Amino acid sequence: MAEVATSARPDQLLLVIDPVARRADGESVRIAKDVLSAGAAHTKVCLPDGPEEFARALRRRGSRRPVVVGDDRALLRAVTLLHRHRELAGCALSLVPVGPVLGLARSLGVPTGAVAAARAVLEGAERRLDLLVDDSDGVVLGAVGIPPVPRRGLGAAAEGAADGAADGARPWLRTYHSLVRTLAHPRPVRPGAQVGAGPARLRVEVDGVTLVDLDQPVEAVSVVPGTAGVAEVEVRPLSVGAEASPLTAAGRTVTVSGAHFRYRADAVESGPVGRRTWTVREGAWGLTLPTR
Repeated sequence: MAEVATSARPDQLLLVIDPVARRADGESVRIAKDVLSAGAAHTKVCLPDGPEEFARALRRRGSRRPVVVGDDRALLRAVTLLHRHRELAGCALSLVPVGPVLGLARSLGVPTGAVAAARAVLEGAERRLDLLVDDSDGVVLGAVGIPPVPRRGLGAAAEGAADGAADGARPWLRTYHSLVRTLAHPRPVRPGAQVGAGPARLRVEVDGVTLVDLDQPVEAVSVVPGTAGVAEVEVRPLSVGAEASPLTAAGRTVTVSGAHFRYRADAVESGPVGRRTWTVREGAWGLTLPTR
């Protein structure tokens, strides 16, 4: 399918309301719908019951600007669909965050209140953001963590960083740095709790240069989009005695290989895989964000 033209009028909106959002907080969905309908000349509302209908609604948007009403997983689903149909370049997304998983939305700078988010859709501006694309054509909007960090940890880090960076020019980037620190310093496990896979032996390469090799066990690896089309990588080596300093690097391509490992990309856990490569696509997708 050809790329969608960028001539969609800002007053023509397509509201794709995720079923999880409708079940989780119907009142916020109603408020967002009312604000957007009052502020736009024409609003079409779609209520998909599942992923297939969600995809169909997005594909049939025509000249309307798509507004996803849902949580991080709904936003990720929309970006993934547009990426796989090679339509990201010509389609700016808007988001009204509603649902149980909102850490990524906060980290990107999207207001989490229904009224504020809806007003940002109507009055905000498109910002082009970098995207991580892996070798299976999967996309990452926020952070990759190896091993997977519990979702509540990522959400808590995003909330704290977003609150502390409200006056910054790039609050979403500060939050990514907070996510890196969270990944590098996992929360202590209470006695008797089940522990994950533990230290792993992985080779981490950044732009073809080895940052850590299989002979050095590691506790955590994180990869996040940085600025100017590069990814920021942090590796936490296994510490014996004194705490080991993290290893950091930045580059356009990051490859992790070794024993089969699992990882969390945004709100989704994947694996096990023996090798995965992430490549930065600079300014690959657009999101409507507040102008101030």
